[in-house]
Amino acid sequence: MQYRTIGKTGLRVSEIGFGCGNNAVLMVKAPYEEQVKVVRRALDAGVNFFDTAFAYGLGKSEENLGRVLKELDANPVISTKIRLEADSVGDIKAATIRAIEAGLERLGRERVDFVQLPTTLLAQVDASIGGKTGVNHVAGKNLIGAFHQPVAVIVDTSTLGTLPPREFRSGLAEVVKHALVADVAFLDWLEGHLDELLAQEPEAVEHAVRRSCEIKAQIVAADEREHGRRAELNFGHTFGHAIETATGYGDWLHGEAVSVGMVLAAKLSQRQGWLAAADVKRVRDVLRRAGLPVSAPHVGAARALTLMGMDKKVLAGRIRLVLLQALGTAAVTADYDPEALGETLREHFEAGAA
Repeated sequence: MQYRTIGKTGLRVSEIGFGCGNNAVLMVKAPYEEQVKVVRRALDAGVNFFDTAFAYGLGKSEENLGRVLKELDANPVISTKIRLEADSVGDIKAATIRAIEAGLERLGRERVDFVQLPTTLLAQVDASIGGKTGVNHVAGKNLIGAFHQPVAVIVDTSTLGTLPPREFRSGLAEVVKHALVADVAFLDWLEGHLDELLAQEPEAVEHAVRRSCEIKAQIVAADEREHGRRAELNFGHTFGHAIETATGYGDWLHGEAVSVGMVLAAKLSQRQGWLAAADVKRVRDVLRRAGLPVSAPHVGAARALTLMGMDKKVLAGRIRLVLLQALGTAAVTADYDPEALGETLREHFEAGAA
């Protein structure tokens, strides 16, 4: 059961010395009677900061936790997740912001320390690393937020066995992204081990997660606030965020939208003369083999361009894009041919497009 795995992982927070006292995050998904048992064990271990994003019904999860704590005569800080996107208990970005608002007075300090316990592949390889705390706005993806680093990120890959296959495949998009922007040898490895990854063979999954974490952590360590190279990690995201916004945050999972976005970014890179047609085919093929979409929804080129203009990387009215100078080497640039961008958008976003 998922809640047992997550509950055990959560208690490791205290065992290894992170998040003890009033600044740990416990994430579980369990019936009420099991919540009592898990919460009692957590309190005994010194945990008294709880994120209530452990159930898909937000009101019920907060109500149940309140009942548990009343029964146990406990009074910890409780945060409530603002929005649970894609039913993902690993995404606590919005919950962290809500926790800061709800917990400051009781904690009596300006920052809330927390430990990330990501439980989806996308969260384990990307979202939990780097300290971004962002929420979506009707005008665009992740437009509201701040940087706030976790005390630690604890990854338990056994939780991935609880995911629907579509959610797991969505996370593979970010794994492929790391290879495309930073490590062509990793891309070689992925192409040779996709079958093992899709079968969730432990050694393959652990290697993919570890290498992705290494790549992102190295880039973030050198550019925490995204003034330079960290923006390269947005490869495919400007196009992908336009898809998510146009389709209303729900029909397309994040990784699915980014997958298509990477295909478009690779195609534009080819039009810039940076990639060969064989490179673009390689990008498309590895994503298709991973079970990810490679064709965009027909939202219209003009609308896609408008939505891309709301991206946080826009500078002085110019859309900056992450393109590939070669497989394994990315660059953030506004120095691309606008006509090439328009042709790429029309090719993929118009009705009748490929």
